Amino acid sequence: MKKIPQISVLQVPVRHLNLLEYQSKVLLDNHGVTIQKFKLLDSAEYALESSTSLGAAEYVVKAQILAGGRGKGHFDTGFKGGVHLTKDANEVAKLVEQMVGHKLITKQTPADGILVRKVMVAESVDILRETYLCILMDRDHNGPVVLASPDGGVDIEEVAEKTPERLLTLPIDIFEGITEEKALQVADFLNFKDSLRKKCAQEVMSVWKMFLNVDATQIEINPLIETPEGRVVAVDAKIQFDDNAQFRQKEIFASEDTSESDPREVDAASHNLTFISMDGNIGCLVNGAGLAMATMDIIQLHGGVPANFLDLGGGVNEDQVYQAFRILSGDPSVRGILVNVFGGIVNCATIANGIVSAFKNIDLKVPLVVRLEGTNVAEAKRILAESGLPIQSAGDLDEAAKKAVAAIQ
Repeated sequence: MKKIPQISVLQVPVRHLNLLEYQSKVLLDNHGVTIQKFKLLDSAEYALESSTSLGAAEYVVKAQILAGGRGKGHFDTGFKGGVHLTKDANEVAKLVEQMVGHKLITKQTPADGILVRKVMVAESVDILRETYLCILMDRDHNGPVVLASPDGGVDIEEVAEKTPERLLTLPIDIFEGITEEKALQVADFLNFKDSLRKKCAQEVMSVWKMFLNVDATQIEINPLIETPEGRVVAVDAKIQFDDNAQFRQKEIFASEDTSESDPREVDAASHNLTFISMDGNIGCLVNGAGLAMATMDIIQLHGGVPANFLDLGGGVNEDQVYQAFRILSGDPSVRGILVNVFGGIVNCATIANGIVSAFKNIDLKVPLVVRLEGTNVAEAKRILAESGLPIQSAGDLDEAAKKAVAAIQ
């Protein structure tokens, strides 16, 4: 949250589906993209058997967490590195044992690290050359674009800034798709020669097929490598999905790893609610991101600090209101709750009934200030007034913020 004299400007984060590395590799493999062979382990028990079955000359053992910088990280036990190479299958079991069940600490994890529950053991591939390939939805081009560079394995923004001629930007007609001609154009730009030219083009078309089939907004393969044996292999991939397509991609979304997420965010999402944690002491129950920003700005204007906000969204029912209060009241930092709902498609009477039910069933112990406006607001105010509960009503947002701040002082 960026502060402007006493007023906070909220950057509402977009929810992104989080997949572990091995999950991304499974999707790539299912769509014909060439990847390293791998096995997934949650203990050292079958490590020897699994690694031997890969038939690899060398193995790469990688802790599966969402944070980057694993190779340079260290475990809470003092063991160094979340990524290791070994040619000894017996050594794989020892490495897995050192990783599973222990916390890995990197520059991108919390200070106490993230618990490693799974380890991926993959064949190590020799890299002759690294390239970069990405397909993404781009507003500037009103559709999908291929980004490609023969300089893989590095920050692509750096390539674009320092050597823009080394970055291909190829807009794709969503109806025509990536034709063989365009795929070969990408392969040529990436400097794949002779038989590798067609292999690379096939990889590009396979990535495009996956892009469409999984409703991705971005698939970034960095690096896409050339091996001394003449293979083209996707070594690492980052995938972003269109959350609006969740109803079509139920299996993928159901596989999301939430072990590293805030449990309150996961809890809220399971009820189609959005929870964002902050660092104050006033819980905010709103409907809509714009209203959330206004609510938190005015709370700070009057000397308060938001502890969080929970967005009910549209079409909310009484049970969701109850779940929202349960989540908010369960936050130990919350000393008061401010409800600010503008009823458009939301019925204020539904919100009021949900508030009364939640107050009684949760046995709310903190002050509650409610400001409702919009559809069926008169009935909503009647419900709150006749509930007999210690609910403070407010006529507008400014009054509501003042009351909420005063109630916790």
